[in-house]
Amino acid sequence: MSWTDERVELLRKLWLEGLSASQIASELSNGITRNAVIGKVHRLGLSGRAKAPSQAAPRPRAAKPIRTPSPAPRAHNHAPMMRGNLAFAMAPRMMEATPQPKAQLEEVVIPMSERVTIMELRESMCRWPLGDPASPDFRYCGADSPIGDGPYCKYHARVAYQPAQDRRRLRPR
Repeated sequence: MSWTDERVELLRKLWLEGLSASQIASELSNGITRNAVIGKVHRLGLSGRAKAPSQAAPRPRAAKPIRTPSPAPRAHNHAPMMRGNLAFAMAPRMMEATPQPKAQLEEVVIPMSERVTIMELRESMCRWPLGDPASPDFRYCGADSPIGDGPYCKYHARVAYQPAQDRRRLRPR
């Protein structure tokens, strides 16, 4: 495909008449595509063109609907009706401004010599793991754990069984 002077002149004429690039490509034929026409138009710097005559009559615009203000919502003494998965949503409540002070348990410090291996663990000893299980220094806390209160001493039980709201509050954001 080559752009001869005759083709370029025909392209200019058809472009200024308002034909689309597809229509011009079909007029020129011989391997000239729509994209080739668009590229040549840009290279020639052709910008101004007449509007293409439309075959169909212009469509009438639909009139805008007149909006009437909706009536003010009525005040109800009961909760609004809820649908879908919002039906079980709980109403948000504000938390107390001052959190209640909780008794702080001090960390249990068990010297390495008092920590126990799995073979030394007894029913009344804390089973909180300390260290890497693959290392030979792996031990358990071994502090006093009252029978019936769970597998951990008071300090490790508090670490292991945090209430959900406390975990959310302590989570970094």
